[in-house]
Amino acid sequence: MAKKVAVINDLSGFGKCSLTAAIPVLSVMGVQPCPLPTAILTAQTGYPDYFCDDYTDHMEIFRKNWEKMGASFDGIYTGFVAGEEQIRNIFRFLDTFYKKDVFLIVDPVMGDDGEVYDMFTPKLCQLMKKLALKADIITPNLTELCLLTDSDYEKIHNINEKERLIEEVGRLVDIICEDVSRTVIVTGLHYMENGILMMGNLSFDQEHRSLVGVPKIGGSYSGTGDLFASVIAGGIARGDELNDVIKKAGDFLNASILASPQTETYCPDGVEFEQCLGMLI
Repeated sequence: MAKKVAVINDLSGFGKCSLTAAIPVLSVMGVQPCPLPTAILTAQTGYPDYFCDDYTDHMEIFRKNWEKMGASFDGIYTGFVAGEEQIRNIFRFLDTFYKKDVFLIVDPVMGDDGEVYDMFTPKLCQLMKKLALKADIITPNLTELCLLTDSDYEKIHNINEKERLIEEVGRLVDIICEDVSRTVIVTGLHYMENGILMMGNLSFDQEHRSLVGVPKIGGSYSGTGDLFASVIAGGIARGDELNDVIKKAGDFLNASILASPQTETYCPDGVEFEQCLGMLI
């Protein structure tokens, strides 16, 4: 029987992110995604115009119905939330379904490139930090890591030297780990190595830190963080070693970017990941 992961995230008609990224990734990895929508959008929020149908009032209906069904999960993976009350709904969901031997991955979606998203508020950040501190694995980008730790994004963003970047990001990770055994994977970091601009993912646990990167290609694409976290969720669910999954996720994203139209600017359409899904089997 396939492993099951509850995926609490939005569903966007365009943008190749959130549930439209998680569902095919988990499925091709042999894991059943059980989606709980936080919002339904015509297009993800990076487009100049979109309509968002907030699902806050429906989240509790999902929880109660799944509890009535006697549902259980091997993992829970949370992503985009449309507001503060949705995080409170997630806490209730965890009270019901976050049991022994169930893993929790939190992608603390709040911003990118030093900017916060429209739904961001200081209270949401406070609740997101509380949620992240419950997780076994947290997958923030640098902006979100700085928000969770009240740190200066520009100060760390401007560090190009690899070892110093690892040291400074590690200092922030220590703040949110609080001596608890959890893994933090900071995604989409830029740094120089042998004169080449690299993009990598830096993972920390209580014993190890590892930066896995590839030469940066083109501009910025929507949904890459969602794809990365989805591969992590699928790999953990099927019992893969975490370091192997992190490398697989990085290779998958790199191949997806190479398969996409190259741009030096932000692309809200996302990457052409569909033709690379076979890499995850």
